[in-house]
Amino acid sequence: MAIHHWIALLVTLSLLLPALHASDGDADPIYRACMEQCEKTGCVGDKCFQHCKFTSDGKPIDGPWYMQEPLYLRWKQWDCRSDCRYHCMLTREEEREKGGDKPVKYHGKWPFRRVYGIQEPVTVAFSALSLAIQFHGWLSFFILLYYKLPLRPDKKTYYEYTGLWHIYGLLAMNSWFWSLVFHCRDVEFTEKLDYSSAVALIGFNFILAIMRACNIRDEAARVMVAAPFIAFVTTHILYLNFYRLDYGLNMKVTVAMGVAQLLIWAVWARVTQHPSRWKLWVVVVGGGLAMLLEIYDFPPYRGFVDAHALYHATSVPLTYLWWSFIRDDAEFRTSTLLRKAK
Repeated sequence: MAIHHWIALLVTLSLLLPALHASDGDADPIYRACMEQCEKTGCVGDKCFQHCKFTSDGKPIDGPWYMQEPLYLRWKQWDCRSDCRYHCMLTREEEREKGGDKPVKYHGKWPFRRVYGIQEPVTVAFSALSLAIQFHGWLSFFILLYYKLPLRPDKKTYYEYTGLWHIYGLLAMNSWFWSLVFHCRDVEFTEKLDYSSAVALIGFNFILAIMRACNIRDEAARVMVAAPFIAFVTTHILYLNFYRLDYGLNMKVTVAMGVAQLLIWAVWARVTQHPSRWKLWVVVVGGGLAMLLEIYDFPPYRGFVDAHALYHATSVPLTYLWWSFIRDDAEFRTSTLLRKAK
């Protein structure tokens, strides 16, 4: 779902920026002492890590720890520092809880508990569900167009935005897939793919909003409108991946495209006589209300469910409704064109 997805990215980035350098948790002297001790001894309390044992030249004994695990677990690639951070964080949070203190963030993130190596299991589950809903929505749209609605004599659809929505579906599924991967394991590679996929989706959604709201159907006109935006988004993605992952710049770019997109859909929903415009309004308003979950951020309940996880949960019904609107739009435009052809 277009509008809901970009709001998630914008708010996440805005909340992330102040915490990029340090958080209360990683500035805690007790946590820092635990980290130093762990990296020297390879242990946190009674728990020790094989991959924190090094030879005299600084190489891990027996090679990387994750290469000693079964194949299905090696994708985690947790190293000494990652495991030290995780277990020192859990140990410190247990101490804080006993002292009646509230949880704090470590390195910009709340203290989550892993499940089979997955960093944020509940968020991953909702991301996977959103991915499934995106696939269901795209597949049902495809079946509607090619098997239920009448086709032109050349077997093409009457609906003028078929190709654009197919591209949207593929970009949306790609974006949710990398969101799922990123919340499984936050490393530089997955972070860049998550942000790049989200920017590509936001940029295309902006183009799509202009095309549909302005009813641009001529191919030459579409190319003229889309070309500069595609060039800009492509340049921005290349900048993030190969020059610098600039969170501040990325936030400004996505905010500009996102706000413009939201205004276009809102204005069009206000002036159009589309029979399913109420669905568009629900998506716009619902996405805005769901944003409150990100604004009023709270620590994860029992180390699993935080505000961001619940935000991902709201994307499931809104995505379903968004694809319902897209199918209704296809039926509405097809019936309109068939009436004019008679």
